[in-house]
Amino acid sequence: MNEKLKAAVYGFAVGDALGVPFEFKERGSFDCLGMVGGGTWKQPAGTWSDDTSMILATCESIKHKGKLDLEDVMLNFAKWYYMGEFTPHGECFDIGRTTRNAIEKYMDCEQKYIFCGGTDERSNGNGSLMRILPIAFLPEFKVNDVRNLSRLTHGHEISQNCCVHYVWFMRKLIDDPDCNFRYNDLYFVDIVNRTMDEVKSTGYVVDSLEAALWCFGTSKSYVEAVLKAVNLGGDTDTIAALTGALAGLKWGLEAIPEKWIKQLANKELIDSCLF
Repeated sequence: MNEKLKAAVYGFAVGDALGVPFEFKERGSFDCLGMVGGGTWKQPAGTWSDDTSMILATCESIKHKGKLDLEDVMLNFAKWYYMGEFTPHGECFDIGRTTRNAIEKYMDCEQKYIFCGGTDERSNGNGSLMRILPIAFLPEFKVNDVRNLSRLTHGHEISQNCCVHYVWFMRKLIDDPDCNFRYNDLYFVDIVNRTMDEVKSTGYVVDSLEAALWCFGTSKSYVEAVLKAVNLGGDTDTIAALTGALAGLKWGLEAIPEKWIKQLANKELIDSCLF
């Protein structure tokens, strides 16, 4: 098993689970200090959402096929949505509209898998960004592979570009966890110099990417980064998950509090999907 992949996925899943109880809540109306249950989805503490499910569905396909097989990934998405596979408790309790539409279109044989993702400007939620992580760990891939993986559910150029940018950050951290983006990425510099009031934490893909980069770039530890992400409010689970993957690569699996990992649901499934 790739230990860096494990650090990223566990960092992602823990961030996801921290954010699940607070999803859609307004910034300043709560204070997340750790792993709790209840809240928005009334799930047990440690429950992760569609974000982690879709990452595991992608990872399992890569492990099974030995490569990126886009149709097999799409089939796994269908198994998740219709059959509750790749979930913490055997059911899909959260799915975005654009993602749902794409899977249903594929299952109804309306389009070939690569053309199922929404291409209108309103189809730019963070549903492909939140699941793009596994491709960064393939030894060889092309930018077009990242774009095509996004297109399974989100085909607009904005979503594709955000996925490409996030994978670029992931690759840099995989190669060198100590790399300093402040010296070589003006986009990152602009983001980390913003105040919290200037950071939007919505489900719009650009906002989610920039919020995750801000939380990661303005923090000095895994814990600080993911709690900051949750407490932005809004799309708490996805932004904390995206932040957590970057922070897991930066500070390592050992930086994630052991008590949070112990609380994480269905770790056996997570481990079984990693390649």
